[in-house]
This record gives sequence, structure tokens and C-alpha cells, in this order.
Amino acid sequence: MIPSADPGLRFAGRRHAIEQAIARVFERRRFIGGVEVAGFESEFAQYIGTSHAVGVGSGTQALALALRALGVGRGDEVITVAMTAPATAVAIESAGALPIFVDVDPRTRCMDPGALQAAVTPATAAVVPVHLHGFAAPMPQICAIAQRNGLAVVEDCAQSHGAAIQGRRTGTFGHAAAFSFYPTKNLGAAGDAGAVVTPDGAIAARIRRLRHYGMDESGRCVEPGGNARLDEVQAAILRVLLPDLDRDNARRRTLAAAYRGRLAGAALELPPEDAQAVYHQFAVALERRDRVRHRLAAVHGIDTGIHYALGVHQHPHFAGVGAVLPVTERLAGGLLSLPIQPEIAEGRIERIADALVESMNACRS
Repeated sequence: MIPSADPGLRFAGRRHAIEQAIARVFERRRFIGGVEVAGFESEFAQYIGTSHAVGVGSGTQALALALRALGVGRGDEVITVAMTAPATAVAIESAGALPIFVDVDPRTRCMDPGALQAAVTPATAAVVPVHLHGFAAPMPQICAIAQRNGLAVVEDCAQSHGAAIQGRRTGTFGHAAAFSFYPTKNLGAAGDAGAVVTPDGAIAARIRRLRHYGMDESGRCVEPGGNARLDEVQAAILRVLLPDLDRDNARRRTLAAAYRGRLAGAALELPPEDAQAVYHQFAVALERRDRVRHRLAAVHGIDTGIHYALGVHQHPHFAGVGAVLPVTERLAGGLLSLPIQPEIAEGRIERIADALVESMNACRS
């Protein structure tokens, strides 16, 4: 069976360096708030091209804390997309705000700036654009709309580690940005982990308080907070993997180009072509998606993913918002993510692509 993703293969390729990094943590006997977290924060901020990075326990915590640090809370509306994981909307709720869903552009699959503008109300406090599948949302247009309307911008970069717009990395356009280091991400830890990046020192300082019970540097609890810290072991692992991120992203681009060449002319919709995307997923849109997926697994031994089977507005918890998002719903019904992790897909593109075409043809009848 060819898996759709397997972060264990990535760890195996750096096993010795990872084991050494973890051993250093145990030798120091400091497991929370030590040199590995501080080192990763500095290195990741430098990689993204911003002033500050604050490590936290997950990408969901990163997004919620970024919104709170910007003053978003109860009674506020936050505009985002439904073509994302429910975690995006859950984080908005965790900050006390109400998620408002808008549709995506059918070409980019990211936030439609026109839909954003139409959704702004006096209650709107912020916008959370999602960089889906490793492709950057149209941040210049989104930021222009936000500036005209006095909105905070928090980028959801959970799938865009290293992606860029005209050479400028995602995570540097908004007031803050949230990253997830879930194991299957382009930069993934061996468990849950996340970070907030921001150019604003005051925002970074507040997130550091919020992640640690609302306590300031003197140890006084000065505001409501929680426990949302990045631990030393995960930070140590991320420091091992970060220097290889650009190389691994380049490998993903090469694999994506091979898919495009092999699938040219097939009756499906390829992801947008973008030289600065990092292809967290290579998602194609096709008819009879579920039947094709089943045949790929049963007949060809190829596992695939669905990101996402439902728009967030279609989940029971959020269905009451009454959003009508035809592009999101069409994509949710047809997108199929092919294996793109380099350790899995390299040397197998022809097999996977040819099996996909055969399965599509077989499922037409």
C-alpha cells in the first residue's frame, strides 16, 4: 500500500540527528521553556522573515491566541473561509468571537477578496485568510480591504510553511500569523506544536503571557491565560528539520510538476500552478471522487486523502450560520489529495497518476 502520508518516514531519514537533539534535552533536564524553544523561535522568525515567533502547543492555539492578543473577543465577527479544517473556526470561537464564512475563488481555492468585502459589517473585527494546500491566499488584496475597514489580519499558515507571494513568505503580511507543526505538515513535529509569528513586539509579548497562564516576566498573573506552551522536545525536533524545509519544498514542487505532466489532458481539475507554492497537498477535483478513491485503494494499493469532505459551514456545529458557499461545496465534494510527501511519492508518480486515470475511466460506467 502506498500511504497518503507518513511522517515517520521523514523522521527516519533524520533519525540520528533527532535522537541527538532529544538526548540533549534530557541531559539538560529542562523540558519546558528552555534553550530549544528559544532557539527554534529565533530560527523560525528568521526563516519566515519577521521579528518575532512564539512557540505554542498547537496551530489551533496559535490562531486563538493571536486573535486574543489583537483584542478580538466576545461580540466580534471574524471573517474566514469554510474550505479549511474546522480548527480554523474553532480557534475563532476559542477567542470568544463569531466565525463568518465566505466563499473561495474557484481557481485559487483560497479566500475570494470580493466575498470578503461583501461580508464586512460594523461587527467585523478581523479576517483570517487560509493558505490552503500550500498555496498563498491573495494577501495584497485581502490586506487592502482590511486596512480600508480597520480590520486585524491573522494568517492561517497551517499548510503554507515556506510559501510566498513575489518572494515574500506567507506569515509576513498580516498583523500576526498562526503556524501548525502537526506531524504531517511540511514542517512537522512528532506531536502537536505551533507558533505565532508577528512583526509587533507588543503582540509577541502578550502571546507569551497568554500561553503561560497570563503571567508576566515577574511571575504575576496579570490577565486570563492558559497553558499553551511549546515543549522542549518538540522544539528540538523542529530545529533539526527546519534547515531542510526549503529543500523538501523544492522536492514537492518537482513532484507536482511530474503529476501535471502525467495528468495533462485527463478529465480532472488540477490545483493552481504557482511556482512559489509548497504543495502541502496535491489535490485534484474530479467526478465520482469517492468511487475513484475506493478503487485506487482496493485495486491499486494507493491511499489518498480528502481535504475536506465538508465545508466547515456544513458541519453540524456550524450549520446554523446558514452560509451558502457553492464553490466551497463543489470543491468539498470533488477534491482528492494524491500522495505528495517526497519520501512516499518520489519514484511513484507515474504509477499513481496512471492508476488514477484507470480508476476514473473504470468508474464512469
